[in-house]
Amino acid sequence: MPPESLPAPRLDWRTKLAHPDAAAPPGFRSLVTPVYRGSTTVFASAAHVHDHWDRRETPYTYGLYGTPTTLELAARIAELEGGGLTFIAPGGQAAIALVDLAVLKAGGHVLIPDCIYGPHREFSDRWLSRWDIRAEYYDPMIGAGIAALLRPQTQLVWCESPGSVTMEVQDVPAIAAAAHAAGVPVALDNTYAAGVFFDAFGHGADIAVQALTKYIGGHSDLLLGSVTVRDEALYRALGDAQQLLGMGVSPDDCSLALRGLQTLGVRLDHLQRSTLEVAQWLQAQPRVARVRHPALPGSPGHEIWKRDFTGSASVFSVEFDAALAQDDLVAFIDRLRLFKIGYSWGGTTSLVVPQFSLHRDLPRAGRNLVRFNIGLERSDDLIEDLRASLARLPG
Repeated sequence: MPPESLPAPRLDWRTKLAHPDAAAPPGFRSLVTPVYRGSTTVFASAAHVHDHWDRRETPYTYGLYGTPTTLELAARIAELEGGGLTFIAPGGQAAIALVDLAVLKAGGHVLIPDCIYGPHREFSDRWLSRWDIRAEYYDPMIGAGIAALLRPQTQLVWCESPGSVTMEVQDVPAIAAAAHAAGVPVALDNTYAAGVFFDAFGHGADIAVQALTKYIGGHSDLLLGSVTVRDEALYRALGDAQQLLGMGVSPDDCSLALRGLQTLGVRLDHLQRSTLEVAQWLQAQPRVARVRHPALPGSPGHEIWKRDFTGSASVFSVEFDAALAQDDLVAFIDRLRLFKIGYSWGGTTSLVVPQFSLHRDLPRAGRNLVRFNIGLERSDDLIEDLRASLARLPG
């Protein structure tokens, strides 16, 4: 039986500030997901107190494990990727680290494509090695040949397709088939495809990672990452790791990402068209040796891209004439008006950044490599900006 209600005492106004009776009337409905902020979660009774991250097992227990804003974003990403369950991390690099720390164990071995995102490589070399976990970097174009690199100690195979900066498109289905035959899970950094241009799970991946900072956010104003899985054991391993690492995220950033999802389709359509126009124009310029854009013939893995992808995105790289001095390329970049100089991609503004000193064990790109990201500007304006600066290159 419920306890007898006691008469309400008369409270001091200071106490009333923390315990108000006033509240907004119910019934308000909006097209926008509310921003639920909060660390402490209030339980219905003392008997309901329970500390666990899995919302399938218990109601909300603590803000670290997600507010309704966070969990709606997670559910939307899972729906978009065709996965089962998604975790939201504080950034793309945090999502990568979460996978490694949840899956890998001391003395293990992980296979990573040589074209991997730079901070991912740094984490593997400088941190995983502390637990005697050996990271081995493989040729991203190896395909089914990865079977020869698998060992009894191999605990995870990473893919990133297209590869960071050098844009190699991997044969993920062939890699996944070889890994699964040895009982090894496959994780894919699927940021380039925004979870929509490449079906990670349909092509054999067990874990799909995104930097939501890029296309999902879409406006260069948030830092978030996601990890999506279908397998229950992986789900539990990731959830435990996220709880113990304290990887909480801001509901305000999650709200911005939910906003970004509403315009993702429109933005990707525009970015694909504009980027192809700019990349094709650059490919025809005399001081350009090669354009690394997955949708262009001659780019590494182009035939695999045609087979497996349903679209292309905003980022690509250009190998300039090897005879050009890098100081001249720096000056070329500095002269650009519409391309801002900076890392990241997927936002509204076009970006450019030199990539003269990539860490690669398998050098395939020329030394004069420059990465571009196309934004929402008109492609004609971007091409004219490039034309004016290219015209001032020496020779």
